Formats: sequence, C-alpha cells, structure tokens
Amino acid sequence: MTALFTNSNGSTHRGLVLATWLTSVLVAVPILFVMLSLFTPDNGSWQHLINTTLPGYIGNTFLLMLLVFSFSITLGVTTAWLVATTNFPGRSFMSWALVLPLAAPAYIVAYVYTDLLEYAGPLQSVLRDLTGWTARDYWFPAIRSLPGAALMISLVLYPYIYLFARAAFVQRSATLFEAARTLGKSPLAAFWQVALPAARPAIAGGAALVLMETVADYGVVDYFGVPTFSTGIFRTWFAMGEQIAALKLAAVMFIVVATLVVIERASRRGEVSTSSVRDGSSQRGRLKPFPAALAFFACALPVTLGAVIPVLVLVSHAVKTGDPQLGQSFWPYVNNSLTAATVAAGVATLIALLLSYTQRLNRGRFTQYATQLSTLGYALPGTMIAIGLLAPLSSLDRQVAGFLNTSFDISTGLILTGTIAALVYAYVIRFLTVAFNACNSGLETIHGSLDDAARSLGAAPRELFTRIHLPLLRNSVFAAVLLVFVDVMRELPATLILRPFNFETLATRVYRLASDERLPEASTAALAIVVIGLVPVLLLSFLTRQNRADSK
Repeated sequence: MTALFTNSNGSTHRGLVLATWLTSVLVAVPILFVMLSLFTPDNGSWQHLINTTLPGYIGNTFLLMLLVFSFSITLGVTTAWLVATTNFPGRSFMSWALVLPLAAPAYIVAYVYTDLLEYAGPLQSVLRDLTGWTARDYWFPAIRSLPGAALMISLVLYPYIYLFARAAFVQRSATLFEAARTLGKSPLAAFWQVALPAARPAIAGGAALVLMETVADYGVVDYFGVPTFSTGIFRTWFAMGEQIAALKLAAVMFIVVATLVVIERASRRGEVSTSSVRDGSSQRGRLKPFPAALAFFACALPVTLGAVIPVLVLVSHAVKTGDPQLGQSFWPYVNNSLTAATVAAGVATLIALLLSYTQRLNRGRFTQYATQLSTLGYALPGTMIAIGLLAPLSSLDRQVAGFLNTSFDISTGLILTGTIAALVYAYVIRFLTVAFNACNSGLETIHGSLDDAARSLGAAPRELFTRIHLPLLRNSVFAAVLLVFVDVMRELPATLILRPFNFETLATRVYRLASDERLPEASTAALAIVVIGLVPVLLLSFLTRQNRADSK
C-alpha cells in the first residue's frame, strides 16, 4: 500500500483514488454479471420457474424475514432496554454475554436443536419414557419448519439489534424516558411513546443487518428443507443445470437485498449525534427482587438458548463421539480453513486501509461513490457472489488459456476457477465491509490537527501514514483482521460453490456430516468454529472497555 504514496500530494491522491475505483470495479463484477442475466435469453426455464417455484421462493423468503424480524426485535430490544436502563444482579455480565450467540453460525445452532428436539431426540424420548405415550398421543412442534428456521436464525442474529438498541437507549432514550416520567407518563407509556421512537433509527439499522443475513442464509433453510432464494439458486444451478435461470434468481435476490440496504442507510439519517447527548447510564433504576429476577431471566434466556446449550451439546458429542478423522486426517480441514481465512483477512484489511485512507484524503463525490460500491459486499449473499463470479472467471480462464496455447503452445488449465484465488476473491468481496468499518472508525478518531502538525514538520504522505496513523490504528486493524478471519471461517455457501476440488474446510466438513444426520461426528469441527468465533467477541469486548477507560 505504501508504494502508492509519493512526495507529491497530488499524485498520492490520484494513485489512491485510482486504486479505490479499481477495487469498486472488482467488487462490482459479480453484481453486474448477475444483473445482466435478467436480459439474457434462456431456454424457457426461467418462465417455468416463474410459473411454478418462484412464488414459493418469494413467499417463504419474505415470511422467513418477517418471523426473524419479529423474534429478533423482541429479543434484542427487550434485553437492550433492561441492560441500558435498569440495575439488577448480573446486569454487568449480561451486558456482554448477550453478544455471545454471534459466535455460533446459525446452521450449527440448527443442527444442535434438531438433534435435541426431533422425534428420536433426547427430549421427546424422555417425554415418551415418562408418560408412556406413543407418537399419536401428543403433539410436538416440528423443528424442521419455516418457523423453526426463523427461530434458529433469530437466536444467532438478535445481538445485532441488541447492540444498536443498547447504544441508542444509553445515549439518548434513557434521558428522554426520565423526562417523560417526570411529566407524569407511566413507565410503559414513556417507553412506547418516547424512548422507543427515539431509538427507532438505530433499531432499524440493526434490523436491516439481521434481514440481510436472513436472506443470505443457506445452511439453516437447506437443512430444514425450506425453499427460499438461497436454496432455489443452488437447486436450479446444480440440480437442474440451468445456469441462466439461477442467475436470474440471484438477480431478484439482489433486488431484495438492495432494498434492505437502502432502508438501512435511510434509517441512519434519523440518528442524531451522540456527542452532545448526556449518557443515560447514571439513570438506571434499581429493580425490586421479583422484577430483577424476571429481568435476569429475560436476558439469560437468549444467551442460554443461543450459546450455552449449543456449546454444551457440541462438547458432549465431541467427548463421546467426535470426528472419526480427529488426528492427522482432521488437520487438513483446520489448515484449509486457517489458510483461506488468514489470506482473505490480510487482503481485505489492506484494501480496507486503502479505502478508508483515500476517503480521509479525498472527500470528493466520486470517491465516496466508489467507496460505497466497494463496501457493498457484506449486503450481498455468499450464494450470489459465488455464482456471479463463476461465469466471468471461467470465461477469463478460457481466454487466457486459449491465448497462451495459441501464442506460446503453453497449456495452463484453470488459473482462477476452482482455485483458492477465486475463493479468496469471493471472501474479500463479501467481508471487505467489515474490515472497512473497523479501519474507518479508527481513522475517524484521529484528529486532523495531527495531520496538519506532521505536514508542517515536513512529513511526506508515506511518513504520515506509517509513523503516525498506522500506530494509532493498531487496535482497529487488529479488530478488522479478527472479524474478517472469523467470518471467513464460518462462511458456507460461497465455500461450497467456489472451493477447489477436494478442498474441505471446517464449515464444509460440518455441513457434509450434519446433512448425513451425523451430528455427533460433526461436533468436533462445529465446536472448533464456535470456539474460534468466541475469540473476537471477547477480544473486541476487552478492546472496547480499554478504549473507554483511555478516553476517561
């Protein structure tokens, strides 16, 4: 990256802006290819999908989004309000424990609860043993259903809403709530009429992220047999062999996701600056014993369901059964996961630094557009990115191979398609936003007066970045690498589509075994993913506390 810096500010800016636009073009490749498919003629399979399965994909996807939205809002807002505005035993522990379910991928949680709750599972088996009932004597909700899938996804994704809502309640709503109470409003009326509307933009932002992840989910809906856009794309491409129709499905899926992105960004316009708003943490009300116990239970329930039970079940299976290949044969899965995640995290963080630094130096409209396009990837489902890359990379491979064979009599085979390079490319597109947000947030805390002082002392742009900005960005860069690393470790659909032949990761290992109803054997790889996912949650919590302490 430092190679882009020169002693001339003008050429430095031009180099960074050019690199930013190049990044945006590379990110836009799968988007453009997928959207162009809407105008590509096919053999009639698309019309067949419109007349048969497409309405079901649309209906199930939107119903899933509605249920996940309802469950996640209930869990996230309730727990955020309790933690932000009340004092009860265990509140400090719950304030960070409520984020732990983010460490477990939704498909792993779905595998665990299916094993627990299905007819042959331990819960129903104990129920029949205690009562002497047969299958016809009682009713039990089917876990492999659309509502079951929504609940599994919600248990993992509600922390997004919790984090956004808690920050809004602490920074704004708590103070407004107390003002409403002094004016005679009941607690319930003050919450609904004052506190909740004040936090609405933040909650909407968290909800938009939840819904984007819901649309992108493949592991849960595939395992539960719920036909949505994600499963429909896989089925159309791989089972039916209809690539154009699958791309058209992905285009419709992208339109849904783009709408959510617009909603999420529009919601931010309603937020006010928090710098002039008094922290409401000192206004927490102490609850009486019974309400305090209820508050603790309300916060402990999602943590228990979303983190504690899945981990305990996986540990139990791993100890009793575990992966039969545990040992020397198991390490290739670990090594492949670590290699792909490390390379993707490093590349994504370097590009994120470039984008955030370009945005700091050049606030032009076109630079802003290029940055927004470059960071659109997190809103794109892994399925869509993968199939959007397959065709253009295959075409490029054929052209390069044909040119080398014709001109130099060199047979190269596939250079990009079916290689780890294509996989890393998809990972970087998907998770560049995560790295950018971490780096840009850190860069925004560095006051411009430092830049002015360094320049007045004769510091060149390269020195300004390497000797001043980079040391101050240490924690932000570390957070970016860590977050992308963990996201790549558990990414499933893009890995399934683009991975090289015989390239298995921990995520694909879990998927293969769990799809064959071999959860006890899948528990080892699943537990590894969950434990690795806990690391950034705990470290980022530590860094947040450290930054707060330093700022006092």
